[in-house]
Amino acid sequence: MKLSYPPAPTAKVVEELHGVQIPDPYRPLEDPQAPETRAWIEAQNRLTFGYLEQIPLRETLRRRLEELWNYPRVVSFFKRGGRYFSLRNDGLQNQNVLYVQEHLEAAPQVLLDPNTLSEDGTVALSNYAVSRDGRYLAYALSKSGSDWLTWKVREVATAQDLPDEIRWSKFSSAAWLPDGSGFLYSRYDEPAEGTDYTGANYFQKVYLHRLGTPQQQDVLVYERPDQKEWGFQAFVTHDGRYECLHVWRGTHRENLFFYRPHGSEEPFVELVGEFVASFEFIRNQGSRFYFKTNLEAPRGRVVVVDVAQGGLETLETLVPEGEDTLSFAEPAGDGLVLGYLHHASHRLELVDLEGRPRGRLPLPTLGMVPLVAGEEDDPELFYGFTSFLYPLTLYHHHLPTGQTRPLFTPPLQFDPSLYETHQVFVPSRDGTRIPLFLVHKKGLQLDGQNPTLLYGYGGFNIPMTPAFNPGRLVWLEQGGVFAQACLRGGGEYGEDWYRAGTLERKQNVFDDFIACAEWLIAQGYTKPQRLAIQGGSNGGLLVGAALTQRPELFGVALPAVGVLDMLRFHKFTIGWAWVSDYGSPDNPEHFRSLRAYSPLHNLKPGTHYPATLITTADHDDRVVPAHSFKFAAALQAAQGGPAPILIRIQTKAGHGLGKPTRMLIEEQADIYAFTLHQMGLA
Repeated sequence: MKLSYPPAPTAKVVEELHGVQIPDPYRPLEDPQAPETRAWIEAQNRLTFGYLEQIPLRETLRRRLEELWNYPRVVSFFKRGGRYFSLRNDGLQNQNVLYVQEHLEAAPQVLLDPNTLSEDGTVALSNYAVSRDGRYLAYALSKSGSDWLTWKVREVATAQDLPDEIRWSKFSSAAWLPDGSGFLYSRYDEPAEGTDYTGANYFQKVYLHRLGTPQQQDVLVYERPDQKEWGFQAFVTHDGRYECLHVWRGTHRENLFFYRPHGSEEPFVELVGEFVASFEFIRNQGSRFYFKTNLEAPRGRVVVVDVAQGGLETLETLVPEGEDTLSFAEPAGDGLVLGYLHHASHRLELVDLEGRPRGRLPLPTLGMVPLVAGEEDDPELFYGFTSFLYPLTLYHHHLPTGQTRPLFTPPLQFDPSLYETHQVFVPSRDGTRIPLFLVHKKGLQLDGQNPTLLYGYGGFNIPMTPAFNPGRLVWLEQGGVFAQACLRGGGEYGEDWYRAGTLERKQNVFDDFIACAEWLIAQGYTKPQRLAIQGGSNGGLLVGAALTQRPELFGVALPAVGVLDMLRFHKFTIGWAWVSDYGSPDNPEHFRSLRAYSPLHNLKPGTHYPATLITTADHDDRVVPAHSFKFAAALQAAQGGPAPILIRIQTKAGHGLGKPTRMLIEEQADIYAFTLHQMGLA
């Protein structure tokens, strides 16, 4: 029986864009604080949670998810000032806890526990930096999933806070001065009184904060009033000789790079003064600056520039471009550690500062390396490895001897030996081979009956690697197949692969995803009624485009915090930065391609759309929830079939970063219960 949906607030809004009339009847839902919007949110949540509560399997899944999530884990580890720091979780803590230990065999001591900062676990530790001598911790808190940061300072030895507090920082790190007297950070101007969190963020500035002084006395280090879109990551080189600025604009990896001697008040030297390629600083050796770059190397290379001898004209290739994509490069003692992607799985190589090979670091199987932590001129290197079936294991590598040992292996209430992971290559519409990871029980029958979850992202140069997620284990235990597609637009194969899924080529991403869905059906893994598609943020756009273009191909659609209104995305918070991937609706050429796939603008009334559970959060200030609100209202109105169209709106949460464990488990239980119920399996 078709559900009765709460009516959405509407208005007679029609805008002309490039000669085309664009109706926007659900424009009132863009105001998250309007009484009509709040009433609609509450009514939609009553409908959604009332529906989910009637699914018998829901509570069983929730309990099992709680068991699977309840294992001790280390998610970050590094050394600073002779001390060792780590982010850990004992299992079901809402937020990870920061620990410190004096040596590797010492028991870790709590340095900062964000779980004590709010009763409901919605205050998160979003960023942190330890001073060079290990004496001070600068840490950034965010509330209810917001990108806005409040920085504080804590003394490591006593775990006591200093009075320092910095507000209105966003997309920023903290860069300690060599003597630990203060740090550099980035911030935006304080929003005007009475404005909400959806306003656009422009004109980021760099400031210097001195310990013990109020923020009002912070010194402006750098600004560009002529470049409203520029953002800055400031840092000081390990040897303390240089202050540097990594200058970003939008989400393309091209950046500028400026530097000056530390302590100087002279203007920054613009070593890289044009947005032509990425230049990711790795380390320096005196005046020799090492960079990972894609300049004339789409899959990446390592270069060195001697700034004492000149500018980029002194650039030399240290490690040339190879067949695999250079994913990252980090300091490792008196050399470098390089992370390569081979068909979306990592391998690690060591080289010296002349680029000569020093061997490969061992990895147990196909998987990813989400953590590498080394310091210049320190003999210890730490790295973490994970895969679809194995949570992160932490390794310690002693560079002088070449010895590697596991430092932390997490226990888990799950037997991975019952399952298998393999990779296939699926031809897309134009013949491009798309890597597809498959995870399922051993001995799976290809009878077309298996519940299958196809996950994708396809954007912003981000590779889809074999990451561990305890929530997916419950899907596998229910007999499900998990499929992860590596689509164009991602970072699996370098710059060319990425650009093939951007701007007017964005349709390639959706074609790749649809081809993977068709392959899963053709090979007997599943059938349309038992095929679910899932993605978040840019992946939410992917799901929205796929379900509007091929509604008959899927049984369930699960778009999360998605970018779904492609004609207005650039008008909110940091949305303008995505123009580098999507194009601008203000550009006539871009407008045509955006309108052609924008999920909100391609719904057709009377169409039988798949069962859809849209998930978002009321405090998402990256992809504002108006995208999901408007799409849900329009999809409910357009639905011509019996499948339910529901939206689950999490309160006191944002885009996903820092979401409490409790919320994650409840959300995952609802998603899997809904999905299996629609497939006739719950």
